[in-house]
Amino acid sequence: MKGACLWTIVLIAAAMLGGCAGSPSRSSHHEGVIARTRDVLRTPFRDDRDDTSRPQSSRYRQQADSTPDGGGIDIASIPEPVPQSEPLSRYGNKSPYNVLGQTYYVLPTAAGYDERGIASYYGTKFHGYMTSDFEKYDMYAFTAASKVLPLPSYARVTNLENGRSVIVRVNDRGPFAPNRIIDLSYAAAVRIGIWPKGTGLVEVQGIDPARENVEPAPPPVVTAQSAGKPKLYLQVGAFGDPANAQRLADQLRAQDLGAIRVVDAQVGGRDLKRVQIGPLADVDEADRVTQKIDALGLPHAQVAVQ
Repeated sequence: MKGACLWTIVLIAAAMLGGCAGSPSRSSHHEGVIARTRDVLRTPFRDDRDDTSRPQSSRYRQQADSTPDGGGIDIASIPEPVPQSEPLSRYGNKSPYNVLGQTYYVLPTAAGYDERGIASYYGTKFHGYMTSDFEKYDMYAFTAASKVLPLPSYARVTNLENGRSVIVRVNDRGPFAPNRIIDLSYAAAVRIGIWPKGTGLVEVQGIDPARENVEPAPPPVVTAQSAGKPKLYLQVGAFGDPANAQRLADQLRAQDLGAIRVVDAQVGGRDLKRVQIGPLADVDEADRVTQKIDALGLPHAQVAVQ
């Protein structure tokens, strides 16, 4: 499906990203969701060995990802996970690590993490297969994949277009597709309304269970006026020298990629000029423009949501 996570390309490597003390653990909530899924679908949770040594083209029974036909499960009735302090998994937390030529650094804690960007989700193709911390992915649990949050950890994900939010337990690495900051489980995607579109503009806020008393948020009453419409940009560069920013802006304008702007920013006490394309109509347009930028050999664009 649109924006499906590419963590599966590197599951073997992710499984070897060990070094942190602790062991994977499941909450009673998670086990309950698995049991409920078995009952409703009347099929066993996949018990055959997940052979991570097999190539991705043959590891999964499905060739393409998809969503379930419903099966009688009421997503609205599934309780959100309650954040709790857990030991880090033995797997999936090595830092730094490299995927598809990109280097990523795992944060020591989810506390203080706050990022806006594009969310995607993954479904039936991966249901029952191992995540990067060697838990089985359950598309009916409120979980997620992140490139940088520690495994396991908790975050609140808010759909910026309708105000709906969900607490997720992060137990997987990804998404490694361009322009994505988080891959949600099918249930989480339904809860905040990015299904069946496939992607959505979100804010991801890390949760520190030791310091925060977090309760699931009630469904908000959202109107067109109260929700507003987030604006989507692609940031191609940030410069301390205004002349360098202007040169890149002129280069982008010559390529007819869309509206170009140079905006002031201050990072760590330093004045910067950010060169951005947009606002863009939607995620599809952002992906198309990103491909054009990459083909031109320009700096890889980063999503900026305002």
